[in-house]
Amino acid sequence: MKGGGVKRFFKRLLKVTATLLVLVFLGGLGVGGWYVWHLSGVVKAKFEGQKWEFPSKIYSDSKIVYPGVSLTADQLREKLRRLGYRSSRHEPRAKGEYRIRAKNAVVEIFLHDFQYPLRDFRGFPVRISLKAGAIHRIQRLDDGEVLPSLELEPEVVTGFYDRVREQRRVVRLDEVPVQIRKAVLAVEDERFYYHRGVDPVAVLRAFVANLRRGGVVQGGSTLTQQLMKNFFLESDRTIERKVKEALMAMVAEWMYSKDEILENYLNEIYLGQNGAQGIFGLWEAARFYFVKEPEQLTVGEIAMLAGLIRAPNRYSPYRNIEDAIRRRNVILAKLTNDGIITRRAYERALQEVFEKREPIRLTNSAPYFTDYVKKELAAHYSNEVLTAEGLRIFTSLDRELQQAAETSMTRGLARLEKDYRHLRKIAKKDDLEGALVVIKPQTGEIKAMVGGRDYRKSQFNRVAQAKRQPGSVFKPFVYLAALTHGSSRNHESYNSATLVEDAPFTWSFGRQDWAPENYNQRYYGHVTMREAMEKSLNAATARIAQDVGIKKVREMAYRMGIESRLPLLPSLALGAVEVTPLEMAGAFSALANNGVRTHLLSVKNVVDRNGTVLEKRNIRVKRVISPKVAFDMNNMLRGVVDRGTARGARSLGFTRPAAGKTGTTNDSRDAWFAGYTPELLALVWVGFDRQSELGLSGSRAALPIWTDFMKQATSRLPVTDFITPPGVSDTGTDARAGDVFRCPEGGRRTAPGIQGGGRMQPVETCG
Repeated sequence: MKGGGVKRFFKRLLKVTATLLVLVFLGGLGVGGWYVWHLSGVVKAKFEGQKWEFPSKIYSDSKIVYPGVSLTADQLREKLRRLGYRSSRHEPRAKGEYRIRAKNAVVEIFLHDFQYPLRDFRGFPVRISLKAGAIHRIQRLDDGEVLPSLELEPEVVTGFYDRVREQRRVVRLDEVPVQIRKAVLAVEDERFYYHRGVDPVAVLRAFVANLRRGGVVQGGSTLTQQLMKNFFLESDRTIERKVKEALMAMVAEWMYSKDEILENYLNEIYLGQNGAQGIFGLWEAARFYFVKEPEQLTVGEIAMLAGLIRAPNRYSPYRNIEDAIRRRNVILAKLTNDGIITRRAYERALQEVFEKREPIRLTNSAPYFTDYVKKELAAHYSNEVLTAEGLRIFTSLDRELQQAAETSMTRGLARLEKDYRHLRKIAKKDDLEGALVVIKPQTGEIKAMVGGRDYRKSQFNRVAQAKRQPGSVFKPFVYLAALTHGSSRNHESYNSATLVEDAPFTWSFGRQDWAPENYNQRYYGHVTMREAMEKSLNAATARIAQDVGIKKVREMAYRMGIESRLPLLPSLALGAVEVTPLEMAGAFSALANNGVRTHLLSVKNVVDRNGTVLEKRNIRVKRVISPKVAFDMNNMLRGVVDRGTARGARSLGFTRPAAGKTGTTNDSRDAWFAGYTPELLALVWVGFDRQSELGLSGSRAALPIWTDFMKQATSRLPVTDFITPPGVSDTGTDARAGDVFRCPEGGRRTAPGIQGGGRMQPVETCG
């Protein structure tokens, strides 16, 4: 090739190469531009969308205390501990502090602020004086006003989680005290307001420090880079990740203000672990470590929080107080050198003592109840909403009653297995189980729910899901039908003194014959309705049902609140049908409420993260039986407790006025007791899931558990008696209950006259 040709060749090659380089450069710019555009979209979606998942939280009911309520200083201290109050040596000066003094006779509390569904409560200091194990006086400390009652805020019971288990409360930047912001920036990125996402000065400083120490001892990442890593990237230290982190930081700084980035950082930052839940954000950390709002933190506490950022678990004061204090002191020295705090503040902060306390664990303390609540909510709220949108769900749960119910159930079933050897043998193939539900009759609120012996072994809720035969617990519906409608044959009325024949008989119904039998084949002849109820006599009860009509019995059960399908058969009168314990408890609560049935209530209010009430469930009531019929029924059921099949409650030490009914199925597979005082109703069921034969009556298996619970549950309440409803006379009932025909002196009661159908109607006169 000649010289001219070589020159043309190299010129052509140079042009091609230059063109390729330009194309590569332009292509790189294009790809780089596209990549930056892509990253800007990712950053924007995060900053302007929902950044975090907020688990919805279930709250218990608030606690009302007032003079006369039994309460000790220790019980109040435990309640305050669960609510996140902190003990103080001096008179409470800040919200969330309390002091117990005067040999446990005085409790001083500075109440928290709390956002209730329909009002905001602002905390104030109070003094509760105790005397003889009860509240004597409640008085404000600020103005001296004597209060008739005091409301303690609800407790968090549990949260609804999906994939993540994070505790976080988002706050605006202006809600974070300036001193906290300065401390965080001094420790993590003191040149934050002077760089554009990547700080060459910090990178060079870190490079020199690491070179001197022969290893990685200091990082050069800015606060913005840390935020990008937390938002989008893994923690592995690779060149690719660091480059992406830097690019995203610069994009974020270009798109958003410094204050917006700092606000996100303060809410995103991981600051430790509380069991299975991570602690994220400064507000949550302040509550977790110091039980304070951020504005209440001392200088030493601020320094300790700022020191946690580098290694939260290593410097956690709950894990290693010595390391935490050393780290705090290093931060305090830097804050002093940087002029953020004075020398005097530094010296005072060094003397601060961290009061180590048991962290408040967000554990599910009422698992069966919360499962029931979640099912109630499922009709209106998806799982995504419940696990990510931070709803606050206020419920009817009473934490003290729930704990008492769980204790009584565990203790009661263990006692049964200890006392009855055959139960231990059956337990090898079929675990002995129980259910207990507690209702406030006047409102229908479910105050406690124990759906089984051990939630970890079985999540099946026997209160709401198990359909079992109620046996004799069903009998009050028969008597209610009789008191309401009277005889279907001759329209004669019934009352508790009406005589009924308790003897074997055969009831022909349709093409079938049914012959009810008494327990132990023992019959009593002519007895009053009251006696039939107290002794739980099957034959006498079946005769009443026959006389009234089984259809009216079924209608009464539905009216009282039973929702399960009830077959129209004579055996229905003795509870040969399957219902849930919750249905039975709801029906009995209408008796305890003088004939007014209240719709069962577990969820009271649902509030979103911004405080807007999404749902308010009001108390719904309906009169289902007359006050007189309810009064007569309650008197008969009081006799069951005082003299009848439930008199064991008295021998076990329960002395309050109470009414109730035992229940045992004919095949001895189910044992029940439903009982109530004027304030509280509780129902207990005991049996085996696979329906092995229990071999115990309701009075032996269920009643002791009920008694143990009710002794605990009512111990703090004043003793009250059932009240005769207005306009209802207490005449016309059985003399043994104290509710007699009150004739003038010298008067007499006539002998009963015999009616048809084996029934005797007393003709009561005074003469």
